[in-house]
Amino acid sequence: MEFEDDAFVLAARAHGESGAIVELLTARHGRYAAHVAGGGSRRIRPFLQPGAQVLVRYRARVSDQLGSASLEPVGEGPGALFDDPLALAGLAAAAAVAAGALPEREPHPGAYLAFEALIAALAIPDIWPAVFVRFEAGLLQDLGFGLDLSKCAATGATDDLIYVSPRTGRAVSRGAGEPYKDRLLTLPPFMLGAQAGLSAGDVGAGLGLTGHFLEAFIFGPLNRPLPPARLWLLDRLRDADRL
Repeated sequence: MEFEDDAFVLAARAHGESGAIVELLTARHGRYAAHVAGGGSRRIRPFLQPGAQVLVRYRARVSDQLGSASLEPVGEGPGALFDDPLALAGLAAAAAVAAGALPEREPHPGAYLAFEALIAALAIPDIWPAVFVRFEAGLLQDLGFGLDLSKCAATGATDDLIYVSPRTGRAVSRGAGEPYKDRLLTLPPFMLGAQAGLSAGDVGAGLGLTGHFLEAFIFGPLNRPLPPARLWLLDRLRDADRL
């Protein structure tokens, strides 16, 4: 089995004396792990950081075995964010969520595009936390657990949607949700449209929303917690008063 594809590095760990096992999110083939010879060398190690964009050439004798890959760096990579620890924390969290949520060797082009959009946004401090929320919502959508925010689940109304049912992922209007508001999740306006803008508390509400469904529909059934890198990101955003 052989292919060539665009990819982002999600994680890498040392293997043997000089190699590395690298997890990749590819554009057309999904999440793949591969052995990279020389992955521990000074020349290759810098572009094995989470979020690094590469051209991957993958080869395996049979489709179900761990293959080998050669990687060619594309662009500047995460080095452009080294002066922004908060953005780096966002990148690490996104890579960990993608690595933990996506099944291996199953194409998910939507997840790749969502990850690519987030990386492009990380250079803009005022907006990337909201884009991170949209990235997680897009990941849920691509995995078949998309939120239905088009209309109120109870009345069918399309206006004044401010809650989400924690059971179904469907939006609920202010009037219909008022008696049950303590049991509903908050729906921040920016998740309904890019023109809504951001207010204090919106990012925190969005991360609470996507985190709930990631845990309920993806990580929980796999008997895994949400990735520690995501929890660390929330702590960093809270300390920076960005939630």
